[in-house]
Amino acid sequence: MASMAVKVWVVLMALVVCAGVGLGTDDGGAAAGDSGGRIGMSSPPNYHGALAKSILFFEGQRSGPLPANHRVKWRGDSALNDGQAENVNLTGGYYDAGDNVKFGFPMAFSVTLLGWSAIEFRDEVAAAGQLRYLRSAVRWGADFLLRAHTSPTTLYTQVGDGNADHQCWERPEDMDTPRTLYKITESSPGSEAAGEAAAALAAAYLVFRDDRDKSFATQLLAASRSLFDFANNYRGSYQLSCPFYCSYSGYQDELQWAAAWLYRATRDSKYLDFLQNNQGGSSNMFSWDNKYPGAQMLATQEYLAGRTELESYKRGLDSYVCAVMPNSGNTQIRTTPGGLLFTSDSVNMQYTTTAALLLSIYSKTLSSSGTGADTVQCSGASFSPDQISSFAASQVDYILGDNPMGMSYMAGYSSKFPRRIHHRGSSIPSIKALPRKVTCNEGFSSWFPTSNPNPNVHVGAIVGGPDGNDQFPDNRGDSTHSEPATYINAAFVGACAAALGQNQLQGPMGDIASVISSN
Repeated sequence: MASMAVKVWVVLMALVVCAGVGLGTDDGGAAAGDSGGRIGMSSPPNYHGALAKSILFFEGQRSGPLPANHRVKWRGDSALNDGQAENVNLTGGYYDAGDNVKFGFPMAFSVTLLGWSAIEFRDEVAAAGQLRYLRSAVRWGADFLLRAHTSPTTLYTQVGDGNADHQCWERPEDMDTPRTLYKITESSPGSEAAGEAAAALAAAYLVFRDDRDKSFATQLLAASRSLFDFANNYRGSYQLSCPFYCSYSGYQDELQWAAAWLYRATRDSKYLDFLQNNQGGSSNMFSWDNKYPGAQMLATQEYLAGRTELESYKRGLDSYVCAVMPNSGNTQIRTTPGGLLFTSDSVNMQYTTTAALLLSIYSKTLSSSGTGADTVQCSGASFSPDQISSFAASQVDYILGDNPMGMSYMAGYSSKFPRRIHHRGSSIPSIKALPRKVTCNEGFSSWFPTSNPNPNVHVGAIVGGPDGNDQFPDNRGDSTHSEPATYINAAFVGACAAALGQNQLQGPMGDIASVISSN
């Protein structure tokens, strides 16, 4: 689990390649289709390849039985009995980060962001040949959330004992730590978790509603409505019942967020009324815990389309933009000397990617609003849609190599990227290369402490990022900076698709496909 939530090399190369680890890159050359870092370069990064890899990452995070078309060959089936202790099927879903626990609250947020990316940037993702993979990523998470909502007032929110898991360093395929179940109910509510799950399933509904077979979309929307009612009618903070990923912002933001998604999905006045009657709240961070800026973005889209009663949400969103844009006169989030938005030294990249996504969507919305109100006015500057989108793209570029370290913070992108990410499955040889069991203690003694690169490159994984001075040690033991997480990548997908659309690049799809197929 990412640290903010509580928080030899003996395999022959032939075995590694046989296990599907061959990446087509090494320290001496860029992976096929990648241009590498852009410091001093005239051309932008290969957004095409970065988008494909950022989506591929989610296949490496899958839990449960893997399908025949699974592309991450160093992974295998895992956690096949999840939920059995209470006679429910809780297989599937995503491991949260570098651990082997399924945390429903941030998982749902990741699904929401993936769905949002598929909705807002469908054309860009489709042009890159990645829409079916993005839809698959949304569905894998949404299927789990549907299974976790076992009654109108029950939602399973965690599978696995986080404390026990963090005392072990083992592959998910070998996992033998307790698969403890946690849930929220009417007597032990968690409006944040239920509200986020409602938002995720509403976003997923919008992704799948135009499919010829309407049954899945119908199921998604019904469950989303049910979860919103559960969150709203049995109000109580998840902070009181959560073991990990506790909410510190309260549940009002998740209720606004879920209502905004459901209004977009249904046009049911019930949800518009909720937004009108429950205004307020602000934040300069958009994260798995705090959804105010996201809810404000959705409500602002409605306001610009004529719902004038939602104007306060636009004011809140403009305040967020002023807080994150440099030299606005209201800037509250600093940038590193190299230009990276820097909110926290604890898994900072999650705030960077969510800001880049939100700014990309707002820029697009302002450009197409036709209202004449297409700039954001701060106390010291005003920002046009182009300026907002350019800053968002600069954050994507930093992640992909346009930074003082001259390295990509996405594993498997370019020739210089994090080689020792804090990730159990990546850091221990694949079960296909080393088929015997690797125990909890052996993992900690033999694989966790080594300074050798991880035997499995987790292609697409974006790590927590550099420190406030743009430095990155590439140390497996430094989870704050070296651990990837689903919610980092989920936001990056849309931001990268937006940057791709801005640059209108046509990447070398044949080369990219060959790189992906080897992992």
